[in-house]
Amino acid sequence: MSFPSQLRFPVLRIPLLALVLIAVTSTLLGCASNADSQQQAWESRASNRSQALAAAVGIPEANTHEMRDLQWTDEKRRREVPARLYLPLDAAKPAPLVIFSHGIGGSREGYSYIGKYLAAQGIAALHVQHVGSDRSLWFGNPIQMVGRLQEAAKESEAVDRTKDMRFALDQVLADPQLSKRLDEQRIAAAGHSYGANTTMLLSGARVQRDGKALDLADPRIKAAVIISAPPFYGEGDPKSIVGSIRVPSLHITATGDEIKIPGYYSSPQDRVAVYEASGAQTSKMLAVFKEGSHSMFTDRLGTGGQELNPQVKKATRELMLAFLRKEFSGDTQALAAWPEQHAALVARFERKY
Repeated sequence: MSFPSQLRFPVLRIPLLALVLIAVTSTLLGCASNADSQQQAWESRASNRSQALAAAVGIPEANTHEMRDLQWTDEKRRREVPARLYLPLDAAKPAPLVIFSHGIGGSREGYSYIGKYLAAQGIAALHVQHVGSDRSLWFGNPIQMVGRLQEAAKESEAVDRTKDMRFALDQVLADPQLSKRLDEQRIAAAGHSYGANTTMLLSGARVQRDGKALDLADPRIKAAVIISAPPFYGEGDPKSIVGSIRVPSLHITATGDEIKIPGYYSSPQDRVAVYEASGAQTSKMLAVFKEGSHSMFTDRLGTGGQELNPQVKKATRELMLAFLRKEFSGDTQALAAWPEQHAALVARFERKY
C-alpha cells in the first residue's frame, strides 16, 4: 500500500525550528559529537530525574509491582521494538493491560509515574518505544537533527508506530509466561502527544488515502486514553477522522496545553476540538486541567508550574485508573468521586454517553 501524501502529525516542520532545536540540544548535550557520550549523559540525567519524580509524585516502590524490559525485532519490517512491561505482583488472576505510546523523542522509560502506579493498582502497562521517533532523535550531530526530525515526521513512521503497538501486543500475548498474567479481553491503548495520535488510529480514527479510508484500528483495543491530542494537521474536519473512534475514550489536556512548534502551532482548544469530534457512537469524557503545559504529562517536573506539575500527574493517573476500572470491571465509584476530589485543579470535566 502506498501513501502519496503525508499524514501530518504533531511533529516538525523545519527551518526556524531547526535553529532552536540545535541550540537547545547543544546546550543539553554539551555539544558532544559522540552519540555514546550523549547517551551516557542522557542516562545520567534520567536517573536524577527519576529520583526527583519519585520524591515529588510518589512513585510506587519496587515491591508493589514487577518491571521487565523487553526487546523484540519485527522481522517483516526489520525494525526493533523495545518495550517496558509493568506487571501487578498478583499473578493469581490475569490483569487488564494498557499499551502506551510515547510522544516524539520519548522512550519506554518515560511516563513511569503512570506505568508503575497502574501496575501497583492491578493493571499491567506495556510502554512501547518507537525507534523511528524515539529519544535517539536527540543524539548524534546536532546539525543533522533536522534530517532526523524530518524522518520522524513521515507518514511511514506514523503508520509504523501503530504497527509497533500491534506487534508488541502480539508478542506479550504469545509469550506463555506473560500471557497467563494478562487478560486479553481487557486491553486499552493510551498515549501522549504523537502517541495520542497513535492511540486514536488504533482506536478507529481514519484518514482518507486514494479515495479510501486508511484503517489502522486494532480490534483488541477496548478503550482509549488520549492525552494532549494534537489535531491531524492538514487533514480537514477532525470529525471525518476521529468520528470513527469506536471505543470509549478519556481525553486529558490543560488550558495551557500549547504546541509551540513553528509551522505546527496548536492551541489548547485543538485538544478540546478533537474530543468533541471523536466517537459519536460511544461514550467519552474530557478533563481539562487549569494552566499547565503540553509536556507536564511526561515524566518531566520542570514544566507547567512547580507546584501544579506533580499535582496534575497524580490526578491524571488517578483519573486513568478510575476510567479503566469503569471500562474493565464496571466500577464507577472512583470515577464519580474524581471531579470533586480534584476540583481545585480542573477547569472543565464532562462525560458523554
